[in-house]
Amino acid sequence: VSSPGFSIVITSIWPYLEKIDLTADASFLGWVVAAYSVGQMVASPILGLWSNYRPRREPLIASIFINVAANIFYAYVHLPPSHNKYYMLAARTCVGIGAGNVAVVRSYVAGATTLNERNSAMANMSASQALGFILGPVLQACMSFIGERGVTWELIDLQLNMYTAPALLGSLFGVSNIVLVIAVLREHCVDDLGRSFNVNSISEERVEVTGDAEEHIDQVAVVTSNLLFFVILFIFAVFETISTPLSMDMYSWTRTQAVYYNGIILAAIGFESILVFMAVKSISKITGDRLVLLGGLVIILCGFLILLPWGNQFPKIQWAGFQNATTNGTNDLSEPTGCPAQQTWCQYIPVIHLSQYIMSNILIGVGYPACNVMSYTLYSKILGSKPQGVYMGWLTASGSGARTLGPVFVSQVYTSLGPRWAFGTICGLVVAAVVLLAVMYNRLIAFSVRYGRLQQQVAS
Repeated sequence: VSSPGFSIVITSIWPYLEKIDLTADASFLGWVVAAYSVGQMVASPILGLWSNYRPRREPLIASIFINVAANIFYAYVHLPPSHNKYYMLAARTCVGIGAGNVAVVRSYVAGATTLNERNSAMANMSASQALGFILGPVLQACMSFIGERGVTWELIDLQLNMYTAPALLGSLFGVSNIVLVIAVLREHCVDDLGRSFNVNSISEERVEVTGDAEEHIDQVAVVTSNLLFFVILFIFAVFETISTPLSMDMYSWTRTQAVYYNGIILAAIGFESILVFMAVKSISKITGDRLVLLGGLVIILCGFLILLPWGNQFPKIQWAGFQNATTNGTNDLSEPTGCPAQQTWCQYIPVIHLSQYIMSNILIGVGYPACNVMSYTLYSKILGSKPQGVYMGWLTASGSGARTLGPVFVSQVYTSLGPRWAFGTICGLVVAAVVLLAVMYNRLIAFSVRYGRLQQQVAS
């Protein structure tokens, strides 16, 4: 229910930003997308610490309430007479603060499952998130038919259009989540062997269960897992940020077309991700978590290699002050389309063909979910049965840091140097992650396996 809160607006942020503030450019888009992750990065360790010492309902309800209020704020950022882009920046930061509760959610799942149950439970949770991720772009694509003007409710100064309606729907999802947390969620904690304990108190039984104290956790493995998670989230943040401006530049799509088509593409990736999550549950039992993680990184690398520009066909240029003469009959003739002339690389970097773009989406749609679920499943096993709220907070923070830097990086590099430099750098980063995983391969094992509590199995 939470995951559509991010995906439901991701394809429309750029056209909405262009519409409400003419001073905003693709570089500022990176900051707006990154703002969500800055908020999440700050909030995740705090909410994780909160969940270690208090009932998990408290941080969950508080964070969801912040998310609801922030989405309503997002729907009103067009009202101020100036500096609208900064209001949007603030709104997305607050949405990210609310999203910091993912650390609490992952900590709950890790603490409520045995080692043998962990892969399946984490994959099910990821599949649920992916289902929400599908729903978001689908709803956004459907709401594109409301149009940019939409309808206005003058009594509360609310403009309901293709940009604000998704955020308001996200607020309704948040309200339903609060009801679900109050009505359904119960505390349940077990160690790797299935013995129950109270996560918010330390008893004699608890001391015995976690006799290996915090210093016995392999901190090198913890840091490595955080670095790998950073790279994985950085890569996907780059991909989701650049999809709308890239498609508008390469295929001369209007704002409405870009929102609609990319919404369909992201929904297809989400459906593909669910299939991957379900497959991962079985594959990881045969090959082990680490090999699935390695295979996912290789598939992502192939996806970005395919996305590199080649050939001698160039994108159509959008000259400032002139309407694009080559606009096809389906485009909005009042809106210039094509690659902006101020991006000088448009004149000498070949176009990325639509077939390349779609194939890259397919491959990244396989590699990213596999890496995502395996990285934090393996991380939870490395930590053992101690309360994981703070550690999961740091993992979420590292991912949020990636989602902060990724959009800023790609918007700056893409605007100045073009897709060849942007995607080529990403390929180098993926290769570095593969090397790191190979070097640290033998240390990324479960806590209970490391200390001999469970017999090492192929799936560990």
